[in-house]
Amino acid sequence: MPAVPFDQLPDDARLWVFASARPLHDAEQQRLLAHTDGFLRQWAAHGSPVVGGRELRHGRFLLVGADERATGVSGCSTDTLFRTLGDLERELGVELRDASLVFFRDEDGAVASEPRPAFRQRALSGRVGPETVVFDNTVPTLGDVRNGRWETEMQMAWHARAFPVGATS
Repeated sequence: MPAVPFDQLPDDARLWVFASARPLHDAEQQRLLAHTDGFLRQWAAHGSPVVGGRELRHGRFLLVGADERATGVSGCSTDTLFRTLGDLERELGVELRDASLVFFRDEDGAVASEPRPAFRQRALSGRVGPETVVFDNTVPTLGDVRNGRWETEMQMAWHARAFPVGATS
């Protein structure tokens, strides 16, 4: 029984965040979760079961965690996760692995996404600032999510270095 409820994974569980540029419809969310659950039930690293869980947030972020205390996640088992999500992308017609997008909360507090060049222009024009809430989809552990480092102010994430607010270059 390697698939576990997401909230039962430890803080040091390894984390992958997959994000959709648009909110997923209910049927897409259900298909995504069912497909991911099927994968998690059979996920293995070098023949040993990986204890993993998943959670969908804001209708567009799939968080997958793995408790590596019993079985470490190998490169091959990580590749299998990414291939599985790639198959699902084709089925749903949505990208979940596009690292070129920046996710943030817009002026109305809604989750939004833009390609990096567009977000850079937003920063240069001052339409986002140090207090703008961004989603740092690179956080490596579930504890980072629980401690507020995934959905955080821009000044606390890599975004502040990559997109200087009001800079001229």
